[in-house]
Amino acid sequence: MTEGNFVDYVKIHTTSGNGGSGSAHLHREKFIEKGGPDGGDGGRGGHIIVRGNSNLWTLIHLKFKRHLRAGHGGNGAKSRSTGLDGEDTYIDVPLGTTIKDTETDKVLFEITEDGQEFIAAEGGMGGRGNWHFKSSTNQTPRYAQPGIDGYEVSLTLELKVLADVGLVGFPNVGKSTLLASITAAKPKIANYEFTTLKPNLGIVEYRDYRSFVMADIPGIIEGASEGRGIGHRFLRHIERNSTLLFMIPADADSISEQYEILLNELKKYNPEMLDKSRMIAITKSDMLDDELKAELSEELDRELPIPYLFISAVAQQGLVELKDALWKMMNE
Repeated sequence: MTEGNFVDYVKIHTTSGNGGSGSAHLHREKFIEKGGPDGGDGGRGGHIIVRGNSNLWTLIHLKFKRHLRAGHGGNGAKSRSTGLDGEDTYIDVPLGTTIKDTETDKVLFEITEDGQEFIAAEGGMGGRGNWHFKSSTNQTPRYAQPGIDGYEVSLTLELKVLADVGLVGFPNVGKSTLLASITAAKPKIANYEFTTLKPNLGIVEYRDYRSFVMADIPGIIEGASEGRGIGHRFLRHIERNSTLLFMIPADADSISEQYEILLNELKKYNPEMLDKSRMIAITKSDMLDDELKAELSEELDRELPIPYLFISAVAQQGLVELKDALWKMMNE
């Protein structure tokens, strides 16, 4: 999926259908005088329903379709015939979509399962026919209820990428290179910061035909949780990853210090992120010889509270061990 086709935030305006009017019909039939009221009820208006669809990965299909309406209910008819219900309008969204009320910014629902449905705007109720209003003192009511109008709701849809492993790191540390090395994804790779502007997903093939999903999140810098850089817009995508792989280059001034900065940004954005499984991948380790790796390992064993691995996506070093460690962590 190209970056231009990845849309993770849209605002739409929805209007549910009006309810149909009840009928004020009086029964007329040969040999039957004063048949009485027999007007049927109006049908309900159509709902606006948001539905999860596991075949979708983005909200691009809603980018240029911002106004959605449901069908109106049919009017009641004679012989107590109820009008047809209005046609519901379904809004299919990828799994991991959060639905918010645009005016209040209140979270209404989160779609996490295929086929899961949420009625965002209920259709108006149909009016009751005149046969409901007959009584001993009013045997031929000549009135019926009109249908209730539908509801207008402005919705904000935010996609939080669902992935098993999320790649977290500063810009230009090799996240996209790793994704391209162990999946079929083709993210943009270049030697400058903020190459990745949109999250990229890839499926990692594992042993015995098993697999898991990896997400490359745009680079985070210090202060991202407060709006610096562009990573703050994508921190929400990390919320839906079950395991976080922190990627820090081997030539960093201090690996433990970079890890603490990244961890602090996640904590300030959402403290619950610290409950996720975490691992560190030390990238570009093909620059290190065995002696340097041994010295660095002694230092990291003292400073790091989580497991780490030396990898090089370019030199294809440590990738099998990385997949094994991630699989074990996800299935503990």
